[in-house]
Amino acid sequence: MVKRFALPLACTLVLAAAALWMPWAAGSPPDGRESWTNQAAARFWTPERMANAMPQTAPFGPEELPTPNANVSTTIAPAGAARHISGVPTVGVLFSVDDSAEAHFCSASVVHSPSRSLVLTAAHCEAGTDVVFVPDYVKGAKTQPYGTWAVDQVFTDPRWDDFGTGSDYDFAFARVKRNDQGKGIEDVTGANVLARTPGWTNKVTVIGYPGEAFDPTGRAISCTTATSRLSGMRQLQMDCGGYYDGTSGSPWLLDFDPKTRTGKVIGLVGGLDGGGPDDSVSYSPLFEDALFALYGTAGG
Repeated sequence: MVKRFALPLACTLVLAAAALWMPWAAGSPPDGRESWTNQAAARFWTPERMANAMPQTAPFGPEELPTPNANVSTTIAPAGAARHISGVPTVGVLFSVDDSAEAHFCSASVVHSPSRSLVLTAAHCEAGTDVVFVPDYVKGAKTQPYGTWAVDQVFTDPRWDDFGTGSDYDFAFARVKRNDQGKGIEDVTGANVLARTPGWTNKVTVIGYPGEAFDPTGRAISCTTATSRLSGMRQLQMDCGGYYDGTSGSPWLLDFDPKTRTGKVIGLVGGLDGGGPDDSVSYSPLFEDALFALYGTAGG
């Protein structure tokens, strides 16, 4: 079960037809990166468009569809399940601005960098320059608490692949554009610090946003749990229910501080099978030399 959305053919055809009447003039997704600014992103992703974005269909038959919110709907989560939280400034969602105008499809987080403009997500999210990042996303809000940030450039490792050892490189950095005041996103939200994965066994807090097909509230979820080694792979595994499609890219935070709401990022939902076989088991690539080399290329 890939933890991001994939459009079935029928839905793709419907959305292609819908594109003929969509009011692009109110905020058109521009053709070039120079005209794709935070202001253009905000004009395109109005509160109404965010709230009404077409939720994606789960990539399996209706008879297999889990009950929405089965593991994330309670304030105090049952053992082994994520719980809703109010959100944190450094973690948010990725929205597409292509003709499908799809609902948020992956999670991402702000990481400290000299450029103060880097966001970390999974490579399989394929967060191109037709994407915006919304930190601490609040569904239906007239104004998002930390703004809307246009993706300017994306960096992935050329060895990344969905399968086998190529999934060890399932991480990506997105550089987002500065705001009207010339500030980088880190100046507005703060940032988590990238750190090497210290070992197989860690206590991590994993924060992300399930897709609306599974959790119509649009709220963030969090789970603090232990990691272990994914058998046969150089990847981590964590067990916690609620990490449905949409949580790909969610940061795995070591030493998460509830006061600063930040920590050290030592992993993310990604890797083999697009981040895990189901909503209760999630994987992460190791953060080693390859990730830090890519971080340097991206401006870290």
